[in-house]
Amino acid sequence: MGASPTTNMKFRHIYDEYFEAVTRYCLRRLPVADVNDATAEVFLVAWKKIDHVPSGPEALPWLYGVARNVVRNAARSTRRSGRLTGRLRGLAPPPPPDPSAVIVRRREDEELFSAMAQLSEDDQEVLRLRAYEGLTAPEIGAVLDISAEAAKKRVTRALTRLRKAAMPQPKVSPHPRAIPEGGER
Repeated sequence: MGASPTTNMKFRHIYDEYFEAVTRYCLRRLPVADVNDATAEVFLVAWKKIDHVPSGPEALPWLYGVARNVVRNAARSTRRSGRLTGRLRGLAPPPPPDPSAVIVRRREDEELFSAMAQLSEDDQEVLRLRAYEGLTAPEIGAVLDISAEAAKKRVTRALTRLRKAAMPQPKVSPHPRAIPEGGER
């Protein structure tokens, strides 16, 4: 449902007549970068409350009253932003990670991904649902359309297989060498 032609004409008249005055009002009180937004906000309020905007020369003081509130809100926002920026500047940036820790973490990640790749798709999915999505056994059961107890067992079994896949396997020589009696030669 659109505005009536009378409402449109009243707003258009107010806009045309007082746009520059409201813009100058905001320009004297706000940084240049904020003036257009503030002026637009003033006229948005005027549009929404067009029935309350006085006619004739009383419209400008009414618009200035709205502009005053808009400017105060903008100033409050700027102060809050400044305080937040100041607090953030006061925080020390986190120390860079120790290079050896990064190397160890990367190696551990590679080992985990390698072990995951050895598992079946079903095991991988159950572990992803548990680790990445943070789902509980009943939630995993709902995703997989199985009971919560069955989901719990699948998670347990998948974790067991993952641990086994992640463990370094002892190297067994394909040709074991017999040690003669009495020790090595």
